[in-house]
Amino acid sequence: MQVFYAPDISGNSCVLDENESRHCAKVLRLCKSDIVKLIDGKGNLYEGVIIEPNPKACVININNVIKDYQQRPYRLHLVVSPLKNPERFDWLIEKCVEIGVDEITPVICNKTEKMSIRKERVESIIISAMKQSLKATLTVLNPVTGFREMISQNRSGLKLIAHCSDKYERKSIMQVYKGEKEILFLIGPEGDFTGDEIQEAVSKGFVSVHLGSSRLRTETAAIAACLSIYLLNQ
Repeated sequence: MQVFYAPDISGNSCVLDENESRHCAKVLRLCKSDIVKLIDGKGNLYEGVIIEPNPKACVININNVIKDYQQRPYRLHLVVSPLKNPERFDWLIEKCVEIGVDEITPVICNKTEKMSIRKERVESIIISAMKQSLKATLTVLNPVTGFREMISQNRSGLKLIAHCSDKYERKSIMQVYKGEKEILFLIGPEGDFTGDEIQEAVSKGFVSVHLGSSRLRTETAAIAACLSIYLLNQ
């Protein structure tokens, strides 16, 4: 069954925006009376039936709604350095959203090679991955933030920084995660965090962790971090 994103559902019917309407009526060639699923990005999953397959404004009648659909028992904020290769960063975003992440903040570190992201492109990938994985809550994409600004923000919950340096004590995620409901996970650039960055983060309450014995690329580390928290909550 096809899934469409409709953030402004109200009452017993909704009209898809032009992009979703075109995909519904022209690309998928769905017809009147076909049953579809809708997500609003606010945690609700709807079941509806097409009553007017207009490629510019497809009208759907709402038959049922499931509130707080597949709501996770935790909230994960992924803070990750942008990558020089934007396609690898796009892939990172897609897979982390599919696994489950509530917020993503691109962070600029000392060794970050790319100082910006393609915001509209990333937001489009987030929506597509949300629909693909049948999630009803939209992942928030925050503005690009500097490292020191990020670690200085007052945040509750568990704060983790994953790095590869043997100069600092690192524990496994399983050792430090005790079922906290709020988790912030900090993943650095390809060249890793500098020693000063690690020390600053630890002084702000971050806990040093490793992601196993392998040295991982940034995008792989981000996915491993999200997957670790996901599996520990199953």
